[in-house]
This record gives sequence, structure tokens and C-alpha cells, in this order.
Amino acid sequence: MLVPSKEEMRAYEVDGYFVRKNFLSEPEVVDFRDHARRQLEDEANSSTVMEKGDKSGKKTLLKLWNHAGDDKFGMLARDERLARMSEALIGEEIYLYSHKMTMKQPREGGAWEWHQDFGYWYNNGCLSPEMLSIWIALDLSNKANGCLQVLKGSHILGRLDHVRENGQTNVDKPYLDAATERFEHVYVDMNPGDALVFHSNLLHRSDANNSDTYRWGYICSYNAVHNAPFTRAREYGNYEELKIVPAGSFMAAG
Repeated sequence: MLVPSKEEMRAYEVDGYFVRKNFLSEPEVVDFRDHARRQLEDEANSSTVMEKGDKSGKKTLLKLWNHAGDDKFGMLARDERLARMSEALIGEEIYLYSHKMTMKQPREGGAWEWHQDFGYWYNNGCLSPEMLSIWIALDLSNKANGCLQVLKGSHILGRLDHVRENGQTNVDKPYLDAATERFEHVYVDMNPGDALVFHSNLLHRSDANNSDTYRWGYICSYNAVHNAPFTRAREYGNYEELKIVPAGSFMAAG
């Protein structure tokens, strides 16, 4: 099913997120993950892969693409399942804002503190939170290896003030303290191939990976065309026509 179900639409509206189980099939996950491991672990010591540290000194590897090309990464970002899902939820014509791989290596991957994606996308020139992300688990994602956590329903707060701390952009502490008292804190356990679809104002975070397992995830973010940044503050996120491809096309890409 390319569009959200009624239950998913309602969850997105009320909770700010939902999990679509088996968004990618097992063969698709294996194909994509094996390719990603080979390519990105080879690049890990180069300037093309960033390191994002946390306050304890642990690092998460991050690969960000500025454009969606014809390789596996770009083709999955343009896959009709992600595009049609995002278009239905945003309710407007969309384009791909960014796509990236977050790589929490065993015993090394660091934590991400509480934040809203729109907390900094706004500062990149996007006026409205007509934006969302789809995070696809490539490995088992659980509490032990630093799965995503959300404050259920917190997207209704609108954009909160964020501050720069330890190389990350985090929600200002007084507002975070109030939000954590008000909203349910959920650890989002996911199997490989599951997708977390969430609103750009949903408060979320993740702990460090203290396990012996990988915790990689591929995340694509989409924006309404009329909400494209009014200033070119970043190399990514600027409007480009989204050239949608049939589901699973990435498997044939090199």
C-alpha cells in the first residue's frame, strides 16, 4: 500500500508518528544494507563521512547526500513508497529535502539528545513544518543498541527553542523538562525493514549503542514544494524536482 491507512493517518495526526512494519522486504533490506556496509565502511575514514560526537565522547557516523542520484541511496530516496506516503501526509506536492545514513557502530555509536528536526530546519529557511521524515531500520533497533525514542504527541507543541550544545542542536532545557513531564516517553523497537514515519516537530532522541550489534538506519526527509527554503543556507534541502521511481528500483542500481 503506497498511502497511509486510516489508522496510520490518525496516528500521525494525534501521536506525530507511526511505524509501518515491513516497509522494505527482507531481500530489499539485505541488498541495501550489504551495499551500504561495503561502501560506507570503506569511506569511514574519509571526509565524505561525518562524525557526530555526544557529550560522553562516543561518535555516530553520518553520511549525507545533497542530491538523489541513480545509485542505490538516491533510488531508494525516490522510491514511490516513500514519496507517496509523504505526499499523502503532508497534503501538498513534495520534494526530497535530504537523505542520509546514520551509522551506530557496535559499542561506539553515540547518543542524540532531544530535538525537533524543524528546530533547525526553520533556521535553514523553511517557514512551515510541512515536513516529515521516514527512518528505515536496517538492523534490529532496540533499547540496547540505541533505538529511536519519541515523546508521543509532542508535535502539537510547535517549534521549540533550540540551543547548540556539544556539537548538537538540542531543545532548550526548561522546555524539554516541561515536555517530558507532559508526554509519554516511547522507545521505538523496530525490526530490519520497518519504517518510522514522523512529523518534523516530534521530539525525538536516541541513546548510545552499548551493544555488540550494528544499529544503522537510512532516513529520508520530505518537504512541501511551496515550503522550500527562502535562502540557500545549506547545500542540501533546496528544491529539486522529485523524480519518483517504481518500488524496489534501487535493487537494480549499482
